[in-house]
Amino acid sequence: MNKDVKIYIAGHKGMVGSAVWRAFEKEGYHNIIGFGSKDLDLRDQAAVKDMLAQEKPQVVIDAAAKVGGIMANNTYPYQFLMDNMLIQNNLIEASLHVDLDKFIFLGSSCIYPKLAPQPLKEDYLLTGPLEPTNEWYAIAKISGVKLCEAIRKQFGKDYVSLMPTNLYGPFDNFDLQTSHVLPAMIRKFHDAANNGNAPVTLWGSGTPMREFLHVDDMAKAVVFAAENKLPEHLYNVGTGEDLTIKDLAQTIQKATGHEGEIVWDSTKPDGTPRKLMDISRMHGLGWKHRISLEEGIKDTYDWFLENSNSYKEVKI
Repeated sequence: MNKDVKIYIAGHKGMVGSAVWRAFEKEGYHNIIGFGSKDLDLRDQAAVKDMLAQEKPQVVIDAAAKVGGIMANNTYPYQFLMDNMLIQNNLIEASLHVDLDKFIFLGSSCIYPKLAPQPLKEDYLLTGPLEPTNEWYAIAKISGVKLCEAIRKQFGKDYVSLMPTNLYGPFDNFDLQTSHVLPAMIRKFHDAANNGNAPVTLWGSGTPMREFLHVDDMAKAVVFAAENKLPEHLYNVGTGEDLTIKDLAQTIQKATGHEGEIVWDSTKPDGTPRKLMDISRMHGLGWKHRISLEEGIKDTYDWFLENSNSYKEVKI
């Protein structure tokens, strides 16, 4: 792909979008554009169409979404369903409207059935019920995947969906009310360590297994998809390795220097028992992750410490 190609990254200020921007710049791409929410409301169909018609990008990457953990999904089901459908549908429809050939849609591993066989293959989509605690977000993302598949089938355009496993890294959300499990743990252990190594209470039993991918590795997968015409419409992006939530907690506890007790609140939901991605499809094309979990957690915690003034410590 020519380094002069114009690339529009929706959601460029978020954790994923900003990582994608950095990855393209690192590879020598310099004609990259993005708009903050104050300048462009992606839920406004007319505004999105006008922007694409005016800017005429050659590649559109949808890294914009309303995201959050179990608590946020349970508390705001309507927003998680409606806002995400509006954002992605407007971007996909506007891209087709301006005859754009390359569109990369980013989703989540939560699109797969709760009790699907492990590891999760792309073919397992729509083969069983979803995990109830995040089905609102999942249904929105599934509709985006199917829209991109429909456009490939009907119009022959290179619209591809990348489904990452649990992402983490710099610019993550560390707010305890809305964050995902890994950044929430970093925040909890950090605050507890600074409060006399107070006990840390975590949701569930600690037995579910999860896979985690550093956002910079995900960003490289996006660049890979942009630079190559991928033969399928849907690809899992992950490490192919998982660990228990309890092991994750102990890894983060060590990284933050917390020496107190970990308490598991079994009255809170565990979520899906296991979510390991089958990444053979992407591996077969040549993409593989590079950052280990231990290295990635250290990198993320270092970033958190450098930016901890953005997060008020919680007295425990």
